[in-house]
Amino acid sequence: MNALATAAALLAAAVILVPLFKKIGLGSVLGYLVAGILIGPSAFAVISHPETILHVAEFGIALLMFLIGLELQRDRLWALRHSVFGLGPMQIVGCGGAMAAIAFAFGFSLSASIIIGIALSMSSTAFMMPALAERGGLNQPYGREAFAVSLFQDLSVIPIIAIVGVMGAASDTQQPGWPALLAIAAVIALGKPILSLMFRYVSRFGSREVFTAAALLTTIGLAWLMTSVGLSTTLGAFLAGVLLAESQFRHELEASIEPFESLLLGLFFMAVGMGVNLGLLASQPLVVIGIALGVLLVKGVVFYAMRRGLTRASDALARPQAVALAVGGEFAFVLFAAALSAKFITAEQSQILTLAVVLTMILAPLAWLVNDKLLEPWLAREDAAPFDLIDDPATPVIIAGFGRVGQIVGRILNMRNIKFTALDAASDHVDSVRRFGNKIYYGDATKLDLLRAAKTQDAKFFVVCVDSQEAALAIARIVRQHFPSVVVLARARNRGHAMELRELGVENPMRETFWSSIEMTKDLLSQIGEAPEQIEKTITTFVQHDAELLERQQAVFRDEEKLVAVSKEARAQLDDILAADAEIDGQSDKQAPENSNAQTR
Repeated sequence: MNALATAAALLAAAVILVPLFKKIGLGSVLGYLVAGILIGPSAFAVISHPETILHVAEFGIALLMFLIGLELQRDRLWALRHSVFGLGPMQIVGCGGAMAAIAFAFGFSLSASIIIGIALSMSSTAFMMPALAERGGLNQPYGREAFAVSLFQDLSVIPIIAIVGVMGAASDTQQPGWPALLAIAAVIALGKPILSLMFRYVSRFGSREVFTAAALLTTIGLAWLMTSVGLSTTLGAFLAGVLLAESQFRHELEASIEPFESLLLGLFFMAVGMGVNLGLLASQPLVVIGIALGVLLVKGVVFYAMRRGLTRASDALARPQAVALAVGGEFAFVLFAAALSAKFITAEQSQILTLAVVLTMILAPLAWLVNDKLLEPWLAREDAAPFDLIDDPATPVIIAGFGRVGQIVGRILNMRNIKFTALDAASDHVDSVRRFGNKIYYGDATKLDLLRAAKTQDAKFFVVCVDSQEAALAIARIVRQHFPSVVVLARARNRGHAMELRELGVENPMRETFWSSIEMTKDLLSQIGEAPEQIEKTITTFVQHDAELLERQQAVFRDEEKLVAVSKEARAQLDDILAADAEIDGQSDKQAPENSNAQTR
């Protein structure tokens, strides 16, 4: 097959399968892997020699290491330092040690067992992050800590690969010697000023294409330097990223490199899929499937046990982290390749382990399903902390949900010495907020018993600030039904949510993006050069019109066809109003662009 036919086969497989796998929730990495398997020699044999493609695709790993290095700003590492350098080593040592012991028990050498254990302890960020995002976990403590563990794994790959290379060289009686150490020292000492000078020169005299070329030159150049002294290309690329992490060009470098990294990394996964030997799965199904299930089970159980036993974390914190980190990671492929090059494992062992890691990725969505349908209802009920007892006297204000919005409300009430009772359903968040001296109670505000314990009947105002739309509606419904004399104020995620709250009797729900959008537009008009009185007139007209439109939409809220018709009619009316005002003021040219999306907020 010629080069064009090969490229067409690769792109066709990716274009067809990757969107499909993302659509059904299995992730793009698995889509690339399956695409590679299908066009590889084990299936349809569209491409019979994946080794050549793998050599090219490994450059994607180098670019990934460069981007990881760029992310290592001091401020970010400092903010996550406890999780990164606490939970991260605990996960690799605990999970890696357990699997290394199992590998050693099955006859692998000590060196091979350690490498296999570490490789299998790695987790897939590409699988973990979408799964957490779907559950709203990225902004929760368990999601942030899982990301911190993943970040430590990314950081540890480089020294691990370097150590494997040194161990392999030592086993061949070849020592890396002083050139390698001198090269690393020279890069650390001289790299930052030289690279900064180069990028200042390029940004001043070159084009965007030249800047991209300079970014690729940096990655390739340092990768080549590392290989020339016997170290890995990934180490050089990582060092390049670290050197530029604090640079003023960091964001532009990310934008320049990321398209190449994404494409080549996808090609790497496809090449890995092409190298998967399906014959092994057919000939040794119990071995391969047993390893895959063992990896998921051992990693999940060991990490869960360490989080509960060593760090005293709650089940709600430890369990989703254990499920997220149980899946095998893409860096296992890199470590297996390094171990094979260093002759610690055989080609067949590498293929079996690689296939097992791929199977863990296939089984990862099933692990989340088991967690959500079986473990969550059982363990969450068993482990749930009892709601706090509220012995304090009644307060005029109750705040349900003490996150970003609730805390701002509470801080302003504190300024005015207005007493309030704060409720939040996340026990770990309550513990975190209490450390800063805030008075807050753990409890689910959708439970009537808790609202009575909080003396809602004696309050004057109930402020609903929870993030979940469903929870906000449930709380508003309960308060309006059982405590009708209490005025309910609520945060609305969007226009539709606001109308649902109004339907329950919440008179003036606050759309969380509406007024921030208004203030930003006022600032924009001011910087454009509009007169203050004209800005005020325009904004007042828009806000008044939007309030009237909300009333009209509310009347037909449950009839989609009528709702669309009312919105279109209102948009035309607003266009006429603003156009008439602009004509009077002689500023129609400036007003026209403001009309096209007036009803989208």
